[in-house]
Amino acid sequence: MAQIRIENLRKEFGAFTAVQNSTFTIEDGEFFMLLGPSGCGKTTTLRMMAGLELPTSGRIYIDGEEVSQKRASQRDIAFVFQMFALYPHMTVRGNISYPLKSQGMPKARVREKVGEVAEILGIADILDRPVGGLSGGDRQRVALGRAIVRQPKAFFMDEPLGALDAEFREHMAEELRALHDRMEATTVYVTHDQLEAMQMGDKIAVMNHGVVEQFGVPQDIYDWPATRFVAQFIGSPPMNFLEFDGMIGAGHDEVRLNGIAVKVPEAIDGASGKLTLGVRPEHVKLDDAAPYRGRIVASEYLGTTRIVTLDTPNGVLKARIPSSEAVSAGQTTGLSFDARTITLFENTHGHALRSHANAGVLAHG
Repeated sequence: MAQIRIENLRKEFGAFTAVQNSTFTIEDGEFFMLLGPSGCGKTTTLRMMAGLELPTSGRIYIDGEEVSQKRASQRDIAFVFQMFALYPHMTVRGNISYPLKSQGMPKARVREKVGEVAEILGIADILDRPVGGLSGGDRQRVALGRAIVRQPKAFFMDEPLGALDAEFREHMAEELRALHDRMEATTVYVTHDQLEAMQMGDKIAVMNHGVVEQFGVPQDIYDWPATRFVAQFIGSPPMNFLEFDGMIGAGHDEVRLNGIAVKVPEAIDGASGKLTLGVRPEHVKLDDAAPYRGRIVASEYLGTTRIVTLDTPNGVLKARIPSSEAVSAGQTTGLSFDARTITLFENTHGHALRSHANAGVLAHG
């Protein structure tokens, strides 16, 4: 397999810039997720890495070799599409064996490799069936089989589970991650589903409007978002945002919400004007002794937990609390936050004021 390095990658379509100067490295054997909403540039980035689009500028290295201007067929990679892209007139065996036959591999060796892949994917019993009558899950396995049978340097996957229903999609995500771990393959995977990215990825690049806003391991991206967009896009419910007017000097460890002092992590740089305090719902505690108050407007039961929506002087806030806690609409309660879990944002560009030693890299476009 291979390390993949992207340096200042840019793609323009006329006056529109789809990808803005992206730089990141995917290590050998990583399962790497390109995550973001529709139109953010993630698929364009993947297509440039795979050789299906040529970059306007920047460089792409696969296994140390620059491939920026090489075609897909010259990059020793395999691509898996959302809609499978199988040959409907062929059998499962015919589809999986096609790349090997195209390379002129001897028939006996082709039969052997197809059998090995079919066993790994659990489709040995359907090798001689036409793909047209298969379920979505089996067709996806066939598409994966056709990709992995060549043992390429890297796999590129563009929302490969998007056409499956929710229950089977989760099952296939687990299978795909297990397959990756068995093969120790370098995999680049595009998705708009943040739960899928957090579940499967070793590293994640979060994209927005063509810019990689944060790059890092899932836990760091969740705990220490580099921008307000990342904080809002990752998490369900997403991070709460409470806006306030204030000033933070170097070394200060509190802000004032509606005149109430709230402890925060020490800010690296001083900031003034309108700021935003960000806190995850699970880090909000209902504490009647706390001076900062909110009024409960809704409560959603989720089994072991419940999501409580509160109206506060600084905006609407959601808290994830144990379902055993009794709450009722209209009730006023105190709210407390663990200072270690708070992120502060400046409002002009939405960048976090505080970074963390293990946080992902913020890439400015």
